Amino acid sequence: MITEKEIKAPNGIMFIFVLLASQIAAFTFSINNIINNNVTLAIIGLLVTLAIFICWFGFFMVNPKEARVMQLFGKYAGTVHDSGLRWANPFYTKMRVSLRVRNFESSKLKVNDKNGNPIEIAAVIVWEVTDTAEAVFQVDDYEDFVSIQSESALRNLATSYAYDHHEDDGISLRSDPTQISAALKIEVQDRLEKAGVTVIESRISHLAYAPEIANAMLRRQQAMAIIAARRTIVEGAVGMVEMALTKLEERQIVELDAERKAAMVSNLLVVLCSDEAAQPVVNTGSLY
Repeated sequence: MITEKEIKAPNGIMFIFVLLASQIAAFTFSINNIINNNVTLAIIGLLVTLAIFICWFGFFMVNPKEARVMQLFGKYAGTVHDSGLRWANPFYTKMRVSLRVRNFESSKLKVNDKNGNPIEIAAVIVWEVTDTAEAVFQVDDYEDFVSIQSESALRNLATSYAYDHHEDDGISLRSDPTQISAALKIEVQDRLEKAGVTVIESRISHLAYAPEIANAMLRRQQAMAIIAARRTIVEGAVGMVEMALTKLEERQIVELDAERKAAMVSNLLVVLCSDEAAQPVVNTGSLY
């Protein structure tokens, strides 16, 4: 596996003056020897002038948050991180690699959740290149690799969790966004690590049932919400009835037999659990 090694490239501004002075000196040397009919020295001067001319192609620019991967005749030579105008071997192949933080937003993927329900899901992955050598040499196109592997990890994550809580109390895609984001980050990082990429943040950007079951699932959610609300109302009503009977017995306000207690419980539950305001009915007769 190829890992990054940093190399230092000299300041390009200094090399401009060095090469310019050398170019003038070599050219002047060649002209003087041509005038003096010294063929050997003239040829040497021209070769030196040509070599210096080739050196001018060694200049390159490194922008902030950017690196240049150097390759010499197919062999990795190192990576330059220092920004500004730089000079290196003119025969180096200099590949630009951005070190800036980037976003990848996946398309809306249609997958089945843990319960087999078709859902639509999308995510945003925030990433950056941390090893330029791995990014360039370990994969063919690291940007394309990030997009494909991120969507693959998202699909795998979506099939591992249910869309929502139903009978169990496990982690769900809708109810536990923090845990899901953390799991997605780990899943994506495991896949991108070989490409020299580090995942900074990941989060779900879109989550919904597929259109063909959206209405049915909406009715199911509404029914479950109604059942939960009814359960809370009944539990509260039973507690209030129990408290009322206990207070009546403790204060000895009235003595009620089992049948009257049952009638009182029934009436109170109807009043407390009814959706509409109760209509009182005055009983002018006897309970018996």
